[in-house]
Amino acid sequence: MTVEVFDRDLLSIQEARNLVQRASAAHEIYRALEQSEVDRAVAAVAAACEAEAVRLAKMANEETGFGRWPDKVLKNLFASRHVYNHIKDMKTVGIIREDKVQRFFEVGVPVGLVTALIPSTNPTSTTIFKALISLKAGCAVIFSPHPGARNCILETVAIIRGVLNGLGLPADLVTSLTNPTKEGTDTLMRHPRMNLILATGGNAMVHAAYSSGTPAIGVGPGNGPAYIEKSADIPLAVKRIMDSKTFDNGTICASEQSIVTETSIRKEVMDEVGRQGGYFLPPGDSERLERILMGPGGTMNARLVGRTADYIAKAAGITIPAGTRVILGQETRVGEKFPYSREKLMPVLGFYVEDNWEKACLKCIEILSLEGAGHTMTIHSQDEKVIREFGLKKPVSRLIVNAPAALAAIGAASALAPSLTLGCGAIGHNSTSDNVGPLNLINIRRVAYGLKELDELKAGLPDENVSAASNPAISGDAFDLLVRKVMERLGY
Repeated sequence: MTVEVFDRDLLSIQEARNLVQRASAAHEIYRALEQSEVDRAVAAVAAACEAEAVRLAKMANEETGFGRWPDKVLKNLFASRHVYNHIKDMKTVGIIREDKVQRFFEVGVPVGLVTALIPSTNPTSTTIFKALISLKAGCAVIFSPHPGARNCILETVAIIRGVLNGLGLPADLVTSLTNPTKEGTDTLMRHPRMNLILATGGNAMVHAAYSSGTPAIGVGPGNGPAYIEKSADIPLAVKRIMDSKTFDNGTICASEQSIVTETSIRKEVMDEVGRQGGYFLPPGDSERLERILMGPGGTMNARLVGRTADYIAKAAGITIPAGTRVILGQETRVGEKFPYSREKLMPVLGFYVEDNWEKACLKCIEILSLEGAGHTMTIHSQDEKVIREFGLKKPVSRLIVNAPAALAAIGAASALAPSLTLGCGAIGHNSTSDNVGPLNLINIRRVAYGLKELDELKAGLPDENVSAASNPAISGDAFDLLVRKVMERLGY
């Protein structure tokens, strides 16, 4: 008896094509709804996801091994309750703005079908977030899960589909690959009926999204330094950094990746870090850990992502004090071959010391230019002049001041728009620097009434049929001067 073998990549490609057809049919129905009907769906989905925050957090933690499930509960609540409260009153479909004086109005037009790539570091919260902003924008979304977080992502999708079905809406507004492969994801991204890609993940994934030929919103890696300036409240600054770096074991890409401080406060900062559970590795142990922070391909070692300090120390074959929350390696160098200067989604920090704030400023720029340009950095200072100087010069889209970066950058501990997709702008090779939300998933049709006739626009301009010689009022140099002034007005 012959047993048929089906290639996994081919099955994934076919599933992707089927999902596009189903999502397209669902969107044809959804796109006709009014704002109030869209808002009703978004409210119901947010409530259902909030109710399942604990269960989904535990699923994500068990499946991936990353982070801490209580912290993932907070991320799920942020993605559902906090994001919903921010977007619920937004106008996204139909007439979203009108000016009766200037006589124009604007219409929100959903981009249509969205492919959403989901990472394993924040799987359920990112799925909730991208589903909510897609539905709020009047779009249909197809998820491509990271294979390492497939089950918890599919369960999140199932909850959302159940809500939509209960409302009498097409469940296929929210679907997912059940057999995620690179080939299936590529089929989704390149499908001629796909309208937009929301890519959250590693450099290779984001590059593939931007190379697909489909409009994409991708986000680059984070590698944000935290600068402790000499005027800072040092115990509070250290607390904020430690809280942020240990939240879900450092899996939020906006979390601090290194500390930069000044010579004059070096001892005070190091002593405070030690009091709050940080441990500075001696040179030999620092080198041992350095050797395993990055994998064979020069990218972050996935085995260490989201793990505890104890787990990481054991993996490196080193001993750290009981109760250590964050491991620190003292460093002076910056570069691809120096892992403490790179992104580390785990409770590990590089530690740099510079003579003054000007040199610290340059060191932060050097770190960001290596990796994380356009993303996020933090400054702890009471000196508004220094803060503003950093705000003017740092190559980031978010400068966080006196706050834990991981939670402030996503808008949980700051006034920034709540988002789990943080754009890095042109300097980070991204299409936006926004904390991405529903308004990034709509186009705007502008309807403008005429305010002037051509005759009014031409008033005061010289008549091409009248020469200087035949018009005694305008002749010679005066005519030339008038022509030059007109040309300047027109921008020539």
